[in-house]
Amino acid sequence: MGTVTTQTADEKNSPSTAPSIAERNWSPQPVRSLLILGASGDLTGRLLFPGLARLLATGRHAGLSVTGAGAEDWSEDQWSERVHKATEDALADATPEGREELDRLRRESRYEQLDVTAPGELARALGKLEAPVAVYFALPPHITEKACDALAPGDLPPGTRFVLEKPFGTSEASAAALNETLRSLLPEQQIHRVDHFLGKGTVLNILGLRFANNFLEPVWNRDHIEKIEVFFDEDLALEGRAGYYDRAGALRDMIQSHLLHILAILAMDAPAKLNERDLRDQISAVLRAARIEEPFAETTRRARYTAGRIGDREVPDYTSEPGVDPSRGTETLAEVTVTLASWRWAGVPFILRSGKALGAKRKEAVITFKPVPHLPEGFIGVDEPNRLRIGFGPDVLQLDVDVNGPGDILSLNRVTLNAELNATDLLPYGEVLDGVLNGDPLLSVRGDTAESCWRVVEPVLNAWAAGEVPMDTYPAGSLGPTGWATSSPTEDGTTAGIA
Repeated sequence: MGTVTTQTADEKNSPSTAPSIAERNWSPQPVRSLLILGASGDLTGRLLFPGLARLLATGRHAGLSVTGAGAEDWSEDQWSERVHKATEDALADATPEGREELDRLRRESRYEQLDVTAPGELARALGKLEAPVAVYFALPPHITEKACDALAPGDLPPGTRFVLEKPFGTSEASAAALNETLRSLLPEQQIHRVDHFLGKGTVLNILGLRFANNFLEPVWNRDHIEKIEVFFDEDLALEGRAGYYDRAGALRDMIQSHLLHILAILAMDAPAKLNERDLRDQISAVLRAARIEEPFAETTRRARYTAGRIGDREVPDYTSEPGVDPSRGTETLAEVTVTLASWRWAGVPFILRSGKALGAKRKEAVITFKPVPHLPEGFIGVDEPNRLRIGFGPDVLQLDVDVNGPGDILSLNRVTLNAELNATDLLPYGEVLDGVLNGDPLLSVRGDTAESCWRVVEPVLNAWAAGEVPMDTYPAGSLGPTGWATSSPTEDGTTAGIA
């Protein structure tokens, strides 16, 4: 007799994966008010508000009320200056309807000083706004946790949506605790854990490439792919963000928060439909199978930059940057090799790398195929493995192939086929806000997935904190530490892939 496996009621109805009847029947109403917490911070001024401005410039979400709140005691003039500066570029290309909305935003948007961790303060601010309200937590993770702890379900106007920045929590345990708090306040569909790196255009370009081309799917597996690499190398240094970055580092800030999701989209099986349940189920399945194997001294690397020059900028040693505590041992460049315990990907390394103050921007996924099993005698020249490159901003596609000639027809030469992928008319944060305001959680990170990302990296973080993996160094403006394969020029002699 065979063995019958059953599920418990708890397993069937896990709040992270199985929506309730109320959630399945939830019909979102357009958001009327956007409350930005941390509105005086760098994120709001540099990314969030410009993204919102570009979104409103298209004429979408007419009548949206925007309120900023922060711990700083800002004057009306300070807030007005921020709003005007952030909307200036969007005004130039706005539709007539969009220009009207941006002008209204400039006139009517308000700022208030608010301690979001104080009992009753955030509830009071929410009570003054027209529902439904979207609350954007542009705050450090530990402040977001305290703010949510200070709320009760009765404090939230009907239809409220929470928008939480990554990193979501500071560990697997804290992410689980924050999920539990959030679920006591709102249903999962009204919780948007945002990943601005995963713009809708980028995600759909990858999915369209993978699942709309029959020649790719048969070779998208361990039998034909040697390795997959995901790079996010920046030429920016700290740029005044030491207060956050020195407590995070490259592994938490980029790999845990963003690159693991890119890995999941590259590795996932085809969903039945492009809806939030099917797509996020497939992403979750990949991340549950993800591991970074020990010994971590072989599967992970870390480094930080020393003094150097990037273009015409002199960059100081990281430990000399204002606000940096050298005793924390924060890395500015991280690289990990992830493996997937799955039939499709067993034995294929997924190499994720991200860092700051590097000499060349590199934002791409590189899929390296295995060499042909037999090359007929008579061909000359180098037979390189085929590589498929998917660039992130700009979204481009490059396929490296070997062809005959020119000249000697038996000589193999490398050529690259290029294509530009369709781009959205919105900035990344505009795409995020568009989904939130429409009540579309398609690209939001589900609660169980947020916990899985921490589970993957937490053993590495612990090993690094214990000094089990040495801290390498690299001069600012270089390609990275000497001896790292990913710091070497690419095979065609260039210093990096797609910028």
